[in-house]
Amino acid sequence: MDTPDTLDTPDTPGIPDRPLEVIWDVTYACPLRCVHCYSESGRRPSRQLARDDLLRVADAIIAMRPYGVSLAGGEPLLVRGVLEVARRLTAAGVHVALFTGGWSLRPETAAELFETCSSVSVSLDGATAGVHDRIRGRRGSFDRAMNALGVLDEAARARPGDDRPAFGVDCVVMRSNLHQVADLCTEIAPRFPALGHLSFGAVVPEGLASRPGFAEHELLADDQVAALGDPAYGERLRSLAPPGVQVSVTDNLALQMRPDLIRRGVFFPALQIEPDGAARAMPAYEGTVGNVLTDPPSVLWRRAVERWSHPIVVETLTPVRTMAQWAEATRRIDRHFASGADRDRLARRPDFTPSLPAARG
Repeated sequence: MDTPDTLDTPDTPGIPDRPLEVIWDVTYACPLRCVHCYSESGRRPSRQLARDDLLRVADAIIAMRPYGVSLAGGEPLLVRGVLEVARRLTAAGVHVALFTGGWSLRPETAAELFETCSSVSVSLDGATAGVHDRIRGRRGSFDRAMNALGVLDEAARARPGDDRPAFGVDCVVMRSNLHQVADLCTEIAPRFPALGHLSFGAVVPEGLASRPGFAEHELLADDQVAALGDPAYGERLRSLAPPGVQVSVTDNLALQMRPDLIRRGVFFPALQIEPDGAARAMPAYEGTVGNVLTDPPSVLWRRAVERWSHPIVVETLTPVRTMAQWAEATRRIDRHFASGADRDRLARRPDFTPSLPAARG
C-alpha cells in the first residue's frame, strides 16, 4: 500500500487522507451475549446484507485503500458469503483480519479462512470456563472457543512450515479477568503449538461497556490502565508466553479521540462500517456520517474527520482524564449523535448487574 497524503483541517492537522484501518461489523447476529458487547450483537436485528451488497461494500472499502480490514460483528462466520468477501479484499492487497467467538468453527471453514484471511483471532476472555463464560454470557462458550483454537491449530500445522497462517487469541481485559491475563500466556498458549499471537486490549467504554454499572464495576481502574500501557508489562507477558508467540498489549486510549491527543498524533485513523453499510464517524461512539453503498469514500472520510472537531465532541472529550469520565463522555456523545431508532435502543439497555468474581492482583 502507498503512503497516504494528509487531509489537513485547522483543528486536525496531519490526518491521513483516508482511513488506514476499516472495522466492518458484517452482522449483529451472534450466539453469545457478552456483558461488554460494543455492538450489542445478538440483542438487535442483524442488519446483514445479501451477497451482492456485501461485495459492493467490499469494493467500496477497496476504493478507500486502507492497510487493513477487520471483519467482526457479531459473529462474522454466521454470514453466508463472508469468505468470498475476505477473498475479494485479499486479492486487492488488503490485509484481512477476522475475529470470531469460535462457537461453531469447523475444520473445513478453518482451512478456507487460512486461504482468504491474513489472520484469524478467537476471542478468549478468560483462562477458565468460569471467567470466560460469565463474560461471554453463555455456558459452554469457553469450550467452544478452545475447540476453535484446536481446529485452527490442527489446520495450521497441516500446512508447510513456510506457509503457516497467522491465528491467535484476542482478549478484552477488564477487572474480572485481569488476574488471568498471565494464565493465558502460561496455561492456554502452550496447548496450541502453531499459535501465532496473543493480543490484550483494555475494555473500552463503548456499547454495553459504557453503561454506568459496567463502568463502575468492570472498566479497569486508571492505575490498571496505566500498568497495561507500560512497556514493561508487555515484556513480562512476552517472557511468559511460548517462544514464537507474538504478544501485544494496548491500553486502547487512542480510541478516546480526545482533541489534545489527536493534535499529538495519538488517535485511531479508522472507519467503522455497520452491517448495512452505514459508516460511523468514530469507532467507539454512536453516530454515522453516511453509507458506503451510496456515498463516495472520500466524502465519508472527510465527514468523519470533521466530526472529530465537532463542538459537542470537543466540549465533551477535552476534560476526559479518567476511565469513569470517558464512559460518561461516551454516553453523552452517543445520545447526541445517535439516530432516533438508536436512541430508543440506548434507552432500553438493561442495567448492568455485576455477577463476576472480583479480580485478584
